Amino acid sequence: MSLIYILIIGAVSGWLAGQIMKGGGFGLLWNIILGIVGSFVGDWLFGVLNISLNVGSATVNTIIQSVIGAVVLLFVAGLLRGGRGR
Repeated sequence: MSLIYILIIGAVSGWLAGQIMKGGGFGLLWNIILGIVGSFVGDWLFGVLNISLNVGSATVNTIIQSVIGAVVLLFVAGLLRGGRGR
């Protein structure tokens, strides 16, 4: 998979995760950055759990996997942000 492809999918998934996690996001720019990192997290998480998606095309499967990874990452980042007394 191309790095450019991963970055684009990550940016889209970060935006979607920010929409899903209303109130838990960090703003558009940081949600996109966390989405890019979340796409790698989703890829790793699904690999470790040995989960394979067969919902649609490979792109749709990748977007779903990346959004789940970004939501997990936004959730954890929100916990860490909240733990600092903000």
